Amino acid sequence: MYSASTSAGSGSSTEPGYPKESIIARAPHPPLTAYYASENERRSFVGKLFDRTASDYDRIDRLLALGSGPWYRNQALRRAGLATGMRVVDIGIGTGLVAREAVKLVGDPTLVIGVDPSVGMMSQAQLPGVKLIEGRAEAIPFPDASFDFLSMGYALRHISDIDAAFREFHRVLKPGGRLCLLEITKPERAWSRMLLKGYMRGVVPVLARLTGCSAESAKLWRYYWDTIETCVPPAAVIDTLVEAGFTGAKRHVETGALSILAEYQAVKPG
Repeated sequence: MYSASTSAGSGSSTEPGYPKESIIARAPHPPLTAYYASENERRSFVGKLFDRTASDYDRIDRLLALGSGPWYRNQALRRAGLATGMRVVDIGIGTGLVAREAVKLVGDPTLVIGVDPSVGMMSQAQLPGVKLIEGRAEAIPFPDASFDFLSMGYALRHISDIDAAFREFHRVLKPGGRLCLLEITKPERAWSRMLLKGYMRGVVPVLARLTGCSAESAKLWRYYWDTIETCVPPAAVIDTLVEAGFTGAKRHVETGALSILAEYQAVKPG
């Protein structure tokens, strides 16, 4: 299903049902050959897809309406420990949906820096005072121990090497620094998965076209679901955070109508 390696005794998650040995995640999901021919072509495909759909992204995000709006993002950042005066790097900032809430919490836009490989997406971010840098999660263009907090919103499934990214996250955080990775989680019940799949692959793309979005934007949301459906399991994400040097790695899942929304939290030891 995905590229991973295992190692015993390295501190895997203690949640019930998780494997005793660590599962170290590399690629977030197997190659999706309906969109690109091989794993080597994925990075180029994803970059072009986000650049071409940037102007429609926020509109479709509102259409998606899965509870992952400003309130949820703000609460997730609070739960992970973001507070006034912290210096933040938002990886995969995109159009700035997570960074906008981070600015509210830290109280100063100059404390927030966004990193993204898609210049097209960043061009849509309306965030006065926030510095935007072209870069990738696997090679963050900042020195060691630069930030108090690292966030990433719904971008885990689009990076090329989870293990390399998490080691970079650990490197750029200060001792005691915290991270919060927001993700959409695949429902456990089969009927829930069917409903969400039909909504994201069928309803949302149709609504996108009806509201004037491009065919590429409709394609993006079908691709979005396919990455969710095949993404590495939560246990592998937590184990990979531990292997990268983080402590307190855990996963919070919202209940009720928000049960498809999750965030991973962890701390760099002080």
